[in-house]
Amino acid sequence: MSTDMIAMLMFGSMLVLLLTGQRMFGIIGFVAVVAALALWGDRGGYDIAFAQTIKLMGWFPILTLPMFILMGYILSEARLADDLYRMFHVWFGPVPGGLAIGTILLMVLISAMNGLSVAGMAIGATIALPELLRRGYNKIMVTGVIQAGSSLGILIPPSVVLVLYAMIARQPVGKLWLAGILPGLLMAAMFITYIWLRCRLNPDLGPVLPPSEREAITPAERRHLLWSGALPLGIFVVMMGPFVMGYTRLVESSVIGALAALGAAAIKGRLTWTVFETATRQTLLVSCMFMWIILAALAFGAIFDGLRAVDALKQVFLTDMGLSPWTLLIIMQLSYLVMGTFLDDTAMLVIVAPLYVPLVAALGFDLIWYGVLYTITCQIAYMTPPFGYNLFLMRAMAPPEVTLRDIYVSIFPFVGVMIVALAIIMAFPGIALWLPDAIYNP
Repeated sequence: MSTDMIAMLMFGSMLVLLLTGQRMFGIIGFVAVVAALALWGDRGGYDIAFAQTIKLMGWFPILTLPMFILMGYILSEARLADDLYRMFHVWFGPVPGGLAIGTILLMVLISAMNGLSVAGMAIGATIALPELLRRGYNKIMVTGVIQAGSSLGILIPPSVVLVLYAMIARQPVGKLWLAGILPGLLMAAMFITYIWLRCRLNPDLGPVLPPSEREAITPAERRHLLWSGALPLGIFVVMMGPFVMGYTRLVESSVIGALAALGAAAIKGRLTWTVFETATRQTLLVSCMFMWIILAALAFGAIFDGLRAVDALKQVFLTDMGLSPWTLLIIMQLSYLVMGTFLDDTAMLVIVAPLYVPLVAALGFDLIWYGVLYTITCQIAYMTPPFGYNLFLMRAMAPPEVTLRDIYVSIFPFVGVMIVALAIIMAFPGIALWLPDAIYNP
């Protein structure tokens, strides 16, 4: 049997098994081990799976994963985001659409402290959305604001998704995180600009804070709120500052971040035993899930390396079909959008990374830059009907007056903004690559 047929059989088997509803890592790992046993016998088959386990256990940066997840859960369970939202509420209230703009900024800071979009969605739906609706904001617009803002969690460091990509693509996590900063801020700025322009043209969509309420806020209260909001921001500075300046490695910075989050919760008087137990329990669950997924993806990728399936793909697409590298890259991005209608970002990466990542490298594209493109495309796929991941998260968390139709309609303007941002970063790779090049290659 040819290598092309073996590769197709592996992918076909995996897709069929996905319909059983079993765990993603179990299906992918099972297909990988069975294929290895069939190809290379008992010794070679078992050795491949064992070798990937040793590779994962020996990858020092994997220690950042539980540390950043713990940091995010501590901040979430201690509800430090309440202070941040109150700060944005006061300082941006006089601006058209100011509370929606403050929500985007809140999501940026939550992303910088958590690394998971689910946390931003939970905080936005439980804290920001009820307040925005009470203030008379258009429910369709603000529903889109929260979904778009929460999607920044998988792009702005410390992104857990980029850690997973780094392991599978064998790229430095630090470079990927630095590459995600400017694109993430660019996208947030584009969201803010869109909200401000739309509310400026139609003030009923995002009314300003009433003058009577603004006058009731004293200068002392404003300063106090600014300090309260600066505490979580300080966690990010304390964590990333030494890393960017070269004093610490990524693992040490992740430990600093986790300790800083614990310290911030203690300073606020919210570090209870319940908060600590819930955060550590969730950290263990999520960390184990990601490590199993990485292990399965490495084993699956090792089979494809052995089959030299990437060379076969290059022959088919570039030689036989005559596609240009850029055309093939765009097709790959479009495939993520299709898969995003029924899979989350982790599943998409694990399924196609064994083919896409080596193929992108063979086409001559930068894998750090491609990691940013993959992440942005996943953000778009998260919000694309009919089965976008964020759509159903929002439906589960939103109040009853926000219908599924409202959620679907709300995302289209923001998806348009994200597609424009993706096109800009594809056209100007330096937006993603300038910062890691400046830090790693001064």
